[in-house]
Parts: sequence; structure tokens; C-alpha cells
Amino acid sequence: MNNKLVVKGSKEAIQNLKYEVARELGVNLGADTSSRLNGSVGGEMTKRLVELGKKYYANVEDHQ
Repeated sequence: MNNKLVVKGSKEAIQNLKYEVARELGVNLGADTSSRLNGSVGGEMTKRLVELGKKYYANVEDHQ
């Protein structure tokens, strides 16, 4: 599998988001944390990224 990043700095941005979400949820990421708690961080990240995408495309459509 090849997950090539096309936006410079996106890897760092995703890492920052992961730790921000974990901090907000009170989750200590790592092997000693349950998969459910670690997964809750990923789920919240996905939710936020989807919302950002929706806002972006709504803004694009408004300016066409």
C-alpha cells in the first residue's frame, strides 16, 4: 500500500491533530492503552477532518 502525502507538512499536521484530540479526550496514546481508547482518538480525528472537508467544499461552491 502506498499512502503518498501530496501536501507538504501534512504528516506533521496529522500528528499534531492526533495528540491534540488525545489530550482533549484524556487519552494517553500507546501500547498500554486499550484499542477502544486509541480508536476513539482516530474516530474523532476522522470526524473533524470530514467537517473541515465539508466546510472547504461548501466555501468553494459558494465562490463559483
